[in-house]
Amino acid sequence: MAKATKKQALGRGLSALLKDPSNDIQSANDKNADKVVGNIVELDLTSIAMNPFQPRTSFNEEALRELASSIKELGVIQPITVRKLGFNEYQLVSGERRFRASKLIGLDTIPAYIRIANDQESLEMALVENIQREDLDPIEIALSYQRLIEEIDLTQEEMSDRVGKNRSTITNYLRLLKLDPIIQTGMRDGFISMGHGRALINVEAQEVQLDIYEKILSDKLSVRETEAIVRGMKNTATGTASKKKALPKFAKEAQSSLSNLLDSKVSIKVSANGKGQLVVPFTSKEDFQRILKQIKGEK
Repeated sequence: MAKATKKQALGRGLSALLKDPSNDIQSANDKNADKVVGNIVELDLTSIAMNPFQPRTSFNEEALRELASSIKELGVIQPITVRKLGFNEYQLVSGERRFRASKLIGLDTIPAYIRIANDQESLEMALVENIQREDLDPIEIALSYQRLIEEIDLTQEEMSDRVGKNRSTITNYLRLLKLDPIIQTGMRDGFISMGHGRALINVEAQEVQLDIYEKILSDKLSVRETEAIVRGMKNTATGTASKKKALPKFAKEAQSSLSNLLDSKVSIKVSANGKGQLVVPFTSKEDFQRILKQIKGEK
């Protein structure tokens, strides 16, 4: 308990140091910077601005109230991270849920780590630190990866090193962004899991994705059941394609000859047992009579 009190007192002492205009620290090389940067400092909540680069876009209100209740009982166990903007002005880098929960119960100060960074560094820190949190939904993580690629200009290999994830894991998250927006929203709201989403990615047509998504919700399908449906659809499509490609040589030759003879795009279908059908399309009554005369050999 004595250690905790000493630590808290140290944080308050550093906070007083930061409020002294003669000790305004703007870079890691400034006087007393080593006492502040990387240490836990008690900061006024009013001196901290929200982070415009925050990848999280939604917060569960009930979970936020539960966190606020925990903070009221035990205090903020894990400090937030901020970057210094100016004299007694800071911007949140990570820890927005702790920040919001602390404001919810009316706290005046919050323990924080102070970092000195430019906008791009701040964006990268916010994205990387939030990706590593367990409470982000799959779409939030995917969007964070996408922003690291587009705004920080990281390759998937570089991103793999930064966030400590395999490249294949990053690729799987990014592929989720190809899903229909309705399905992405369903994943964010917890109606389906990332496993369901990964199965649906293998369906190219988004209208078909939505049909399966509705079936998942109505029938409460598991990931394995969803994967089975998708496999079944692909097997059916492959079988249909195979049948189309398996037109025998005699049928192909006849199809070409008849099309030329009748001046119409004749189609022939032959099943595995040798049975089939011959289709001769026409565009009007007159065209039909013309084709009929050709077949009868009339002029």
